[in-house]
Amino acid sequence: MVRGLVDIGAESVLLAGAGRAILLQIANPAVGLGVAEHSNFAERPLDRLRGTLTYVYGVVYGTDEQCRKVRRIVNRAHAPVHREATAETRGYSAFDAQAQLWVVATLYETAVMVYQKVYGTLDDESADRVYLEYEKIGTALQLPSGMWPRDRPAFQAYWDRSVGALDVVPEVQLVARDLLYLNSGPVWLRMSMPVARFVTAGLLPAQLRQSFGLPWSARRQRRFTRLMGFTAWLYPRFPLGLRHGVKNWCLRTLDATAD
Repeated sequence: MVRGLVDIGAESVLLAGAGRAILLQIANPAVGLGVAEHSNFAERPLDRLRGTLTYVYGVVYGTDEQCRKVRRIVNRAHAPVHREATAETRGYSAFDAQAQLWVVATLYETAVMVYQKVYGTLDDESADRVYLEYEKIGTALQLPSGMWPRDRPAFQAYWDRSVGALDVVPEVQLVARDLLYLNSGPVWLRMSMPVARFVTAGLLPAQLRQSFGLPWSARRQRRFTRLMGFTAWLYPRFPLGLRHGVKNWCLRTLDATAD
């Protein structure tokens, strides 16, 4: 029985939604422009993913010291990510509460979507608890307490408005191309990218598939449905140590990271 965020957040299968969450994040120019100017997806494709995962796992599963440590690491990384708006360019800041709200929203909505595709629909009590507990991922940084929409219906209204307002600017399209068509990084990662692009496209809202140039069709949709059905059959049969292996590795790595 699911009791809360700790019961679903460690599942490694949630990584299937990583590409979706990142593309949703950067489709918001308040996030995407900062990533475009201050990140290096092309040279170090795993760093942003590992940093995000370690932060989430540190906040949800870490000791008090691990949580404090990962907050300091993220805040240092965010410090240079800002630009004042001008008449010609939009501004952004990694410390902006609205931008942080959007990032946490994409992590929550994607994680729950993938979890439910594998394990089935959460009951209302579990879904409410998971939702409310996700707020801590934002408030551990600069998201003010109470800014997280008060309940799941309020979140759905916020989500629908936000997705409708997304704007994939040219700078972000270049970032997405670097992410989806890697030219560097480990061989195993580059070899896995066709599958990763396919899963990412299947999980994205239709309008964003088009914005990011990801092809889709009825045939692809049938293949995607079969793939997710197979995953739902196979993945829960894995041993717990394997299903939670990424979370355990990230926390060990955090302990070994210089602060």
